[in-house]
Amino acid sequence: MSWLTNRVLPKIGLGRRKDGPDNLWEKCRACGQMVFHRDLEQSIRVCPHCDHHMRLTAGQRLEHLFDGGEFRRLKTPEPPLDPLKFKDARRYPDQIKDARHSAEADFAVEVGLGQISGQAAVVAAQNFFFMGGSVSPGEGEAIVAAAEHAVEEDAALILCAASGGMRMQEGILSLMQMPRTTVAIQRLKEKGLPYISVLTDPTTGGTTASFAMIGDVAIAEPGALIGFAGPRVIEQTIREQLPDGFQRAEYLLEHGMVDMVVHRHVLPETLGRILSLMREPMVAPPMPLPAPEAVVIPEPDPDTALMNTDTTAPESAPAPEKATKKKP
Repeated sequence: MSWLTNRVLPKIGLGRRKDGPDNLWEKCRACGQMVFHRDLEQSIRVCPHCDHHMRLTAGQRLEHLFDGGEFRRLKTPEPPLDPLKFKDARRYPDQIKDARHSAEADFAVEVGLGQISGQAAVVAAQNFFFMGGSVSPGEGEAIVAAAEHAVEEDAALILCAASGGMRMQEGILSLMQMPRTTVAIQRLKEKGLPYISVLTDPTTGGTTASFAMIGDVAIAEPGALIGFAGPRVIEQTIREQLPDGFQRAEYLLEHGMVDMVVHRHVLPETLGRILSLMREPMVAPPMPLPAPEAVVIPEPDPDTALMNTDTTAPESAPAPEKATKKKP
Protein backbone atom coordinates (compact mmCIF):
# COMPACT_ATOMS: atom_id res chain seq x y z
CA MET A 1 0.00 0.00 0.00
CA SER A 2 3.04 2.25 0.07
CA TRP A 3 2.63 3.02 -3.64
CA LEU A 4 -0.88 4.34 -2.98
CA THR A 5 0.27 6.56 -0.13
CA ASN A 6 3.16 7.98 -2.10
CA ARG A 7 0.93 8.88 -5.02
CA VAL A 8 -2.09 10.25 -3.18
CA LEU A 9 -0.50 12.43 -0.49
CA PRO A 10 1.43 14.73 -2.85
CA LYS A 11 -1.71 15.34 -4.87
CA ILE A 12 -3.61 16.31 -1.73
CA GLY A 13 -0.84 18.67 -0.70
CA LEU A 14 -0.73 20.37 -4.09
CA GLY A 15 -4.45 21.06 -3.92
CA ARG A 16 -4.21 23.19 -0.78
CA ARG A 17 -4.19 26.98 -0.95
CA LYS A 18 -1.71 28.41 1.52
CA ASP A 19 -2.93 31.95 0.96
CA GLY A 20 -6.59 31.15 1.66
CA PRO A 21 -8.47 31.61 4.94
CA ASP A 22 -8.14 29.04 7.68
CA ASN A 23 -11.87 28.36 7.63
CA LEU A 24 -13.79 28.59 4.36
CA TRP A 25 -17.16 28.62 6.13
CA GLU A 26 -18.49 30.92 8.81
CA LYS A 27 -21.50 30.33 11.00
CA CYS A 28 -24.05 33.12 11.35
CA ARG A 29 -24.67 33.68 15.03
CA ALA A 30 -28.22 34.90 14.32
CA CYS A 31 -29.66 32.04 12.24
CA GLY A 32 -26.96 29.38 12.65
CA GLN A 33 -26.51 28.87 8.89
CA MET A 34 -23.06 28.24 7.44
CA VAL A 35 -21.98 30.83 4.85
CA PHE A 36 -19.17 30.37 2.36
CA HIS A 37 -16.45 32.98 2.84
CA ARG A 38 -16.61 34.28 -0.76
CA ASP A 39 -20.36 34.79 -0.55
CA LEU A 40 -19.87 36.57 2.74
CA GLU A 41 -17.28 38.90 1.26
CA GLN A 42 -19.49 39.74 -1.72
CA SER A 43 -22.39 40.58 0.58
CA ILE A 44 -20.13 42.77 2.78
CA ARG A 45 -20.56 40.32 5.66
CA VAL A 46 -24.36 40.40 5.61
CA CYS A 47 -25.88 36.95 6.07
CA PRO A 48 -27.71 35.96 2.86
CA HIS A 49 -30.12 33.77 4.86
CA CYS A 50 -31.36 36.12 7.62
CA ASP A 51 -29.86 39.51 6.64
CA HIS A 52 -27.89 39.66 9.89
CA HIS A 53 -25.16 42.34 9.79
CA MET A 54 -21.92 40.77 10.94
CA ARG A 55 -19.12 42.89 12.31
CA LEU A 56 -16.52 44.50 10.05
CA THR A 57 -12.95 45.49 10.75
CA ALA A 58 -11.97 49.13 10.47
CA GLY A 59 -10.18 48.47 7.18
CA GLN A 60 -13.21 46.74 5.70
CA ARG A 61 -15.38 49.63 6.80
CA LEU A 62 -13.17 52.20 5.07
CA GLU A 63 -13.02 50.22 1.83
CA HIS A 64 -16.79 49.86 1.82
CA LEU A 65 -17.63 53.54 2.35
CA PHE A 66 -15.18 55.33 0.06
CA ASP A 67 -15.75 55.56 -3.68
CA GLY A 68 -14.13 52.59 -5.38
CA GLY A 69 -12.56 51.58 -2.07
CA GLU A 70 -9.82 54.16 -2.66
CA PHE A 71 -8.68 56.37 0.21
CA ARG A 72 -5.56 57.74 1.85
CA ARG A 73 -4.87 56.34 5.29
CA LEU A 74 -3.98 59.10 7.75
CA LYS A 75 -1.19 58.62 10.26
CA THR A 76 -2.22 59.46 13.81
CA PRO A 77 -0.01 60.36 16.82
CA GLU A 78 1.09 57.53 19.07
CA PRO A 79 1.02 58.30 22.81
CA PRO A 80 3.19 56.47 25.38
CA LEU A 81 2.28 52.83 25.87
CA ASP A 82 1.22 51.56 29.30
CA PRO A 83 1.54 54.89 31.15
CA LEU A 84 0.01 53.47 34.36
CA LYS A 85 2.11 50.26 34.39
CA PHE A 86 -1.11 48.29 34.60
CA LYS A 87 -0.85 44.79 36.04
CA ASP A 88 -3.34 42.12 35.03
CA ALA A 89 -3.31 38.38 34.46
CA ARG A 90 -1.13 39.30 31.47
CA ARG A 91 1.11 42.28 30.97
CA TYR A 92 -0.71 45.12 29.22
CA PRO A 93 2.06 45.61 26.60
CA ASP A 94 1.71 41.92 25.72
CA GLN A 95 -2.03 42.35 25.25
CA ILE A 96 -1.44 45.32 22.95
CA LYS A 97 1.16 43.35 20.99
CA ASP A 98 -1.24 40.44 20.43
CA ALA A 99 -4.07 42.79 19.47
CA ARG A 100 -1.92 44.57 16.92
CA HIS A 101 -0.81 41.27 15.44
CA SER A 102 -4.32 39.82 15.14
CA ALA A 103 -6.01 43.03 13.93
CA GLU A 104 -3.04 44.12 11.76
CA ALA A 105 -3.43 47.68 13.06
CA ASP A 106 -1.75 49.88 15.66
CA PHE A 107 -4.95 51.13 17.30
CA ALA A 108 -8.63 50.32 17.51
CA VAL A 109 -9.39 53.41 15.35
CA GLU A 110 -8.29 53.83 11.74
CA VAL A 111 -8.70 57.08 9.81
CA GLY A 112 -8.98 57.53 6.06
CA LEU A 113 -9.43 60.48 3.70
CA GLY A 114 -11.27 60.13 0.42
CA GLN A 115 -14.55 60.79 -1.33
CA ILE A 116 -18.06 59.47 -0.78
CA SER A 117 -20.29 60.02 -3.82
CA GLY A 118 -17.84 62.72 -4.91
CA GLN A 119 -17.96 64.51 -1.54
CA ALA A 120 -14.73 64.96 0.42
CA ALA A 121 -14.91 63.09 3.71
CA VAL A 122 -12.74 61.89 6.58
CA VAL A 123 -13.86 58.57 8.05
CA ALA A 124 -12.76 57.33 11.48
CA ALA A 125 -13.72 53.68 12.01
CA GLN A 126 -13.48 51.71 15.23
CA ASN A 127 -12.37 48.09 15.15
CA PHE A 128 -14.18 45.87 17.64
CA PHE A 129 -11.68 43.08 16.96
CA PHE A 130 -8.95 45.22 18.54
CA MET A 131 -9.56 44.72 22.29
CA GLY A 132 -13.28 45.24 21.88
CA GLY A 133 -12.82 48.59 20.16
CA SER A 134 -12.00 50.12 23.54
CA VAL A 135 -10.82 53.73 23.59
CA SER A 136 -7.44 54.61 25.06
CA PRO A 137 -5.36 57.79 24.55
CA GLY A 138 -4.21 56.29 21.25
CA GLU A 139 -7.76 56.01 19.92
CA GLY A 140 -8.59 59.44 21.33
CA GLU A 141 -5.65 60.94 19.45
CA ALA A 142 -6.87 59.28 16.27
CA ILE A 143 -10.38 60.77 16.58
CA VAL A 144 -9.02 64.23 17.43
CA ALA A 145 -6.62 64.01 14.47
CA ALA A 146 -9.52 62.98 12.21
CA ALA A 147 -11.50 66.08 13.23
CA GLU A 148 -8.47 68.30 12.67
CA HIS A 149 -7.83 66.78 9.22
CA ALA A 150 -11.47 67.37 8.31
CA VAL A 151 -11.10 71.06 9.18
CA GLU A 152 -7.88 71.34 7.18
CA GLU A 153 -9.35 69.58 4.14
CA ASP A 154 -12.74 71.33 4.44
CA ALA A 155 -14.31 67.88 4.52
CA ALA A 156 -17.08 66.17 6.43
CA LEU A 157 -16.30 63.82 9.32
CA ILE A 158 -17.95 60.41 9.54
CA LEU A 159 -17.36 58.20 12.56
CA CYS A 160 -18.24 54.50 12.49
CA ALA A 161 -18.66 53.45 16.11
CA ALA A 162 -18.02 49.86 17.23
CA SER A 163 -16.83 49.80 20.80
CA GLY A 164 -17.38 48.47 24.27
CA GLY A 165 -16.33 51.78 25.85
CA MET A 166 -13.22 53.19 27.46
CA ARG A 167 -10.19 50.94 28.06
CA MET A 168 -9.83 50.11 31.74
CA GLN A 169 -6.10 49.34 31.47
CA GLU A 170 -5.37 53.06 31.11
CA GLY A 171 -7.87 54.28 33.69
CA ILE A 172 -8.56 58.00 33.95
CA LEU A 173 -6.45 58.68 30.86
CA SER A 174 -8.99 56.75 28.80
CA LEU A 175 -11.93 58.55 30.43
CA MET A 176 -10.37 61.89 29.49
CA GLN A 177 -10.81 60.97 25.82
CA MET A 178 -14.55 61.55 26.19
CA PRO A 179 -14.29 65.36 26.65
CA ARG A 180 -11.26 65.62 24.32
CA THR A 181 -13.05 64.06 21.38
CA THR A 182 -16.23 66.01 22.11
CA VAL A 183 -14.36 69.33 22.06
CA ALA A 184 -12.60 68.42 18.79
CA ILE A 185 -15.91 67.61 17.14
CA GLN A 186 -17.45 70.83 18.45
CA ARG A 187 -14.65 72.81 16.76
CA LEU A 188 -15.49 70.97 13.56
CA LYS A 189 -19.14 71.99 13.86
CA GLU A 190 -18.19 75.61 14.51
CA LYS A 191 -16.56 75.61 11.07
CA GLY A 192 -19.89 74.57 9.56
CA LEU A 193 -18.68 71.09 8.56
CA PRO A 194 -20.99 68.05 8.82
CA TYR A 195 -20.44 65.33 11.41
CA ILE A 196 -22.30 62.05 10.86
CA SER A 197 -22.15 59.12 13.28
CA VAL A 198 -22.74 55.58 12.05
CA LEU A 199 -23.65 53.32 14.97
CA THR A 200 -22.80 49.65 14.44
CA ASP A 201 -22.94 46.58 16.62
CA PRO A 202 -22.03 47.16 19.39
CA THR A 203 -21.89 50.82 20.44
CA THR A 204 -21.81 50.94 24.22
CA GLY A 205 -20.10 52.48 27.24
CA GLY A 206 -18.20 55.73 27.12
CA THR A 207 -18.30 55.73 23.33
CA THR A 208 -22.07 56.10 23.47
CA ALA A 209 -21.78 58.70 26.23
CA SER A 210 -19.50 60.97 24.19
CA PHE A 211 -18.63 61.29 20.51
CA ALA A 212 -20.90 58.57 19.09
CA MET A 213 -24.21 60.27 19.93
CA ILE A 214 -23.52 63.91 19.05
CA GLY A 215 -23.62 63.63 15.28
CA ASP A 216 -25.66 66.01 13.17
CA VAL A 217 -27.23 62.85 11.78
CA ALA A 218 -27.22 59.53 13.66
CA ILE A 219 -27.41 56.46 11.43
CA ALA A 220 -27.65 52.92 12.80
CA GLU A 221 -27.16 49.58 11.11
CA PRO A 222 -30.03 47.08 11.42
CA GLY A 223 -30.01 45.14 14.68
CA ALA A 224 -27.10 47.07 16.18
CA LEU A 225 -26.84 47.09 19.98
CA ILE A 226 -26.64 50.72 21.11
CA GLY A 227 -26.62 51.91 24.71
CA PHE A 228 -24.49 52.77 27.70
CA ALA A 229 -24.85 49.64 29.85
CA GLY A 230 -25.73 46.25 28.45
CA PRO A 231 -29.23 44.76 28.77
CA ARG A 232 -28.09 42.13 31.27
CA VAL A 233 -26.61 44.76 33.60
CA ILE A 234 -29.79 46.85 33.40
CA GLU A 235 -32.01 43.86 34.15
CA GLN A 236 -29.89 42.94 37.17
CA THR A 237 -30.01 46.52 38.41
CA ILE A 238 -33.71 47.26 38.07
CA ARG A 239 -34.76 43.60 38.56
CA GLU A 240 -37.22 43.75 35.71
CA GLN A 241 -37.37 42.15 32.31
CA LEU A 242 -36.69 44.53 29.46
CA PRO A 243 -39.01 44.76 26.42
CA ASP A 244 -38.20 42.84 23.27
CA GLY A 245 -35.64 44.55 21.08
CA PHE A 246 -34.55 46.91 23.84
CA GLN A 247 -31.43 48.94 22.89
CA ARG A 248 -31.53 47.67 19.33
CA ALA A 249 -31.41 50.05 16.39
CA GLU A 250 -35.07 49.65 15.45
CA TYR A 251 -36.20 50.21 19.06
CA LEU A 252 -34.11 53.39 19.30
CA LEU A 253 -35.51 54.65 16.00
CA GLU A 254 -39.06 54.29 17.32
CA HIS A 255 -38.11 56.26 20.44
CA GLY A 256 -36.27 59.06 18.64
CA MET A 257 -32.71 58.17 19.66
CA VAL A 258 -31.43 57.72 16.10
CA ASP A 259 -32.46 59.41 12.87
CA MET A 260 -32.53 56.41 10.55
CA VAL A 261 -31.69 52.73 10.25
CA VAL A 262 -29.84 52.05 6.99
CA HIS A 263 -28.91 48.72 5.43
CA ARG A 264 -25.19 48.25 4.91
CA HIS A 265 -25.58 47.73 1.16
CA VAL A 266 -26.99 51.25 0.66
CA LEU A 267 -25.00 53.02 3.38
CA PRO A 268 -22.45 54.71 1.05
CA GLU A 269 -25.23 55.97 -1.21
CA THR A 270 -27.17 57.28 1.78
CA LEU A 271 -24.13 59.05 3.21
CA GLY A 272 -23.41 60.67 -0.13
CA ARG A 273 -26.98 61.95 -0.41
CA ILE A 274 -26.88 63.38 3.13
CA LEU A 275 -23.52 65.05 2.53
CA SER A 276 -24.74 66.66 -0.68
CA LEU A 277 -27.71 68.12 1.19
CA MET A 278 -25.63 69.35 4.11
CA ARG A 279 -22.85 70.89 2.03
CA GLU A 280 -25.05 72.76 -0.45
CA PRO A 281 -25.99 76.27 0.68
CA MET A 282 -29.63 76.49 1.60
CA VAL A 283 -30.65 79.63 -0.29
CA ALA A 284 -34.36 80.41 -0.31
CA PRO A 285 -35.78 81.41 -3.71
CA PRO A 286 -36.82 85.06 -3.94
CA MET A 287 -40.48 85.64 -3.20
CA PRO A 288 -42.34 87.42 -6.04
CA LEU A 289 -43.74 90.78 -5.02
CA PRO A 290 -47.49 91.22 -5.44
CA ALA A 291 -48.59 93.47 -8.29
CA PRO A 292 -49.69 96.91 -7.07
CA GLU A 293 -53.45 97.30 -7.03
CA ALA A 294 -55.09 100.44 -8.40
CA VAL A 295 -56.67 102.58 -5.71
CA VAL A 296 -60.22 103.54 -6.68
CA ILE A 297 -61.80 106.46 -4.85
CA PRO A 298 -65.56 106.02 -4.88
CA GLU A 299 -67.68 108.97 -5.99
CA PRO A 300 -69.79 110.46 -3.21
CA ASP A 301 -73.51 109.75 -3.19
CA PRO A 302 -75.33 113.05 -3.86
CA ASP A 303 -78.18 112.20 -1.45
CA THR A 304 -75.80 111.30 1.35
CA ALA A 305 -73.67 114.36 0.68
CA LEU A 306 -76.78 116.58 0.80
CA MET A 307 -77.88 115.12 4.15
CA ASN A 308 -74.47 115.68 5.68
CA THR A 309 -74.31 119.31 4.49
CA ASP A 310 -74.96 121.97 7.18
CA THR A 311 -77.16 124.68 5.57
CA THR A 312 -77.05 127.14 8.46
CA ALA A 313 -74.65 129.96 8.04
CA PRO A 314 -72.05 130.17 10.73
CA GLU A 315 -72.25 133.07 13.07
CA SER A 316 -69.86 135.84 12.23
CA ALA A 317 -67.14 136.33 14.70
CA PRO A 318 -67.12 139.65 16.47
CA ALA A 319 -64.74 142.17 15.02
CA PRO A 320 -61.72 142.81 17.17
CA GLU A 321 -61.79 146.09 19.02
CA LYS A 322 -59.34 148.70 17.92
CA ALA A 323 -56.90 149.71 20.54
CA THR A 324 -57.21 153.41 21.40
CA LYS A 325 -54.53 155.49 22.92
CA LYS A 326 -55.49 157.42 25.97
CA LYS A 327 -54.60 161.04 25.95
CA PRO A 328 -52.47 162.11 28.85
